[in-house]
Amino acid sequence: MAKEAVREYRLSIARPGAGATASGLHERTRRMTGLASSAQRLQSTSPLRCLLALLVLIPPSSFARAQESPALQSRPGDDYTISVNVNMVVLRATAQDQKGVLVSGLGKDDFQVYEDGVLQPIKYFSHEDIPVTVGLVIDNSGSMRPKRADVIAASLAFARSSNPLDQMFVVNFNEKVSFALPDNTPFTDQVAQLEVALSKIAANGETALYDAVAIALEHLKKGTRDKKVLIVISDGGDNASKHKLTEIMTLIGQPDATVYTIGIFDAQDGDRNPGVLKRLAKDTGGEAFLPESLTDVTPICERIAHDIRNQYTIAYVPTNRNRDGSYRAIKVQAGARGRGRLLVRTRTGYFAPSKSQPSPSAKANRP
Repeated sequence: MAKEAVREYRLSIARPGAGATASGLHERTRRMTGLASSAQRLQSTSPLRCLLALLVLIPPSSFARAQESPALQSRPGDDYTISVNVNMVVLRATAQDQKGVLVSGLGKDDFQVYEDGVLQPIKYFSHEDIPVTVGLVIDNSGSMRPKRADVIAASLAFARSSNPLDQMFVVNFNEKVSFALPDNTPFTDQVAQLEVALSKIAANGETALYDAVAIALEHLKKGTRDKKVLIVISDGGDNASKHKLTEIMTLIGQPDATVYTIGIFDAQDGDRNPGVLKRLAKDTGGEAFLPESLTDVTPICERIAHDIRNQYTIAYVPTNRNRDGSYRAIKVQAGARGRGRLLVRTRTGYFAPSKSQPSPSAKANRP
């Protein structure tokens, strides 16, 4: 009875939008009603059987929420939030073969996670296309003026290639940083709204890249999706920020977001800095792209969307429980029979929590 109930329950929680029909929803309701009736019948015969029935009927995430820190509780109605203990490290990993082709279908036992060289037991593992909170951080300094049309087109191509339930926002920056969506719209899943947001500011002025990244990282925390991503399109230069690069690297050292960067340069870019773009991406498990032509930007954005939708989620509780604020190096390896050695891209490390962790303040203007 318990095994059958588990099977029926799993069928009943199929992801919204995955071929759901009116008859399908009616069938799920019928099944759940039947399970509830079964639980009532068990209750009249045995307390142990009653407990088993309740365990079947309660979603697994309820148990995680009961044990977690209140700050990390799932929001009502959010089917895609992973509830984890505050001490758990969550990694987003991309597996590729030697030719750079994404590898799917791997299992938990195909991965090994090392922190400071010590093998870590994997507590949670999944490979699903889950919704993401995404920030598009767009350089609108004077040097980007002739490139704006291509950047806007590429950003919209990314949005169209992404999960329909993604939450997106836009941070425009020159020497000032501003959110492009209206005040009452912190996130959107509408391509038309993104197009307006991307097009409303003229390119001019200097470049405050570090300030823009800091503000975008802060805004990511307000999203209701577990998975957080920034896509930064810039020449990598900075001549106007209040934040320093060291501060930004500390911020991204917290295991929250994956950063993808696209460097767009021309002969007039005297302050180009591709090294910064590469470092932002590598340290967070993202990827840096330095296209030779503007025509390459759109397929790159589509590739990033595909990459995000094919990541593995791996979580572990560090065996080193010291809350000392130290940097912990992470290495993830993967291999599967018949596929040879695989390449895994994920964040290179993180800063352990400490008793006091003040972070630089970051504020953005509204246009």
